Amino acid sequence: MSRPSLDHLRTFVTVYRVGSVTGAAELLGISQGTASAHVRALETQLGYALFDRDRAGVSPTPRGIELAREVASHVDAIEDAALLSAPAGAPVRAVQLGGPAEILSIMVVPRLDELVDAGRSSVRLTFGLAEDLLDALTHRMLDIVVSSVQPRRRGVTAVPLYDEEFVLVGAPRWRGVDLEEVPVVSYAENLPIIRRYWRSVFDRPPQELRVVAVVPDLRGIRSALLSGLGMSVLPTYLVRGDLDSGALVALDAPEVPPLNTIFLATHGREVESNPAVGAVAAELRRLIR
Repeated sequence: MSRPSLDHLRTFVTVYRVGSVTGAAELLGISQGTASAHVRALETQLGYALFDRDRAGVSPTPRGIELAREVASHVDAIEDAALLSAPAGAPVRAVQLGGPAEILSIMVVPRLDELVDAGRSSVRLTFGLAEDLLDALTHRMLDIVVSSVQPRRRGVTAVPLYDEEFVLVGAPRWRGVDLEEVPVVSYAENLPIIRRYWRSVFDRPPQELRVVAVVPDLRGIRSALLSGLGMSVLPTYLVRGDLDSGALVALDAPEVPPLNTIFLATHGREVESNPAVGAVAAELRRLIR
């Protein structure tokens, strides 16, 4: 039997990880037909099926799982070796970074040149919710995720990155007013951040609050509060300058402010095997603090 094509093995491993021929094709930059042809050619060469196919997509057969366990690390190593041996000046694959729009926009984007210099590669940012970004990381569509929840995914490595502190804030006009009388600007209808604050600080749900606006962007909430609209719970890094200037005031001063740990998540040992990803991850630890 002839030796399997590296391209066919790469496509097989990507389909195995993504769970979709279409998704793997997009990730590899090839057509769906080409990806399907690679997998079928490999199956023909090996003499057994690698995936079961149905309307929902593909799922690996027992022999497909066994092959993936045998070859995936070797395929990754070959690609890493090719990256390391690329001649000076050769284009390097962009590092794909995902995270909350607010944290990346405020802590990273203003110093994006330092991130690019550290990784010696271009950087692509993706904003979104933590679970969606972690799904993309699991499927290798992202290299690094700054996650607002602790990742609990097989194959994902995560380390604590930053503890964001939350503060209940509003315009000075609301200082001294009973909190239940102050209108609320929330991130979502179910008051996720405010509910966490109320349970942590007051040991009860925020049942008597009046929501006047829902703004699914913390920076937008800050702008609404600066206009005097009402109150909300925001991370301190976002309003530190406003608190210092008096444009916003803290409407509550708990002895222990609520905290949420931000995690730096990567796929497996990517920070060690991929120099660009490792350098960008190290620089993120310096920038986000």
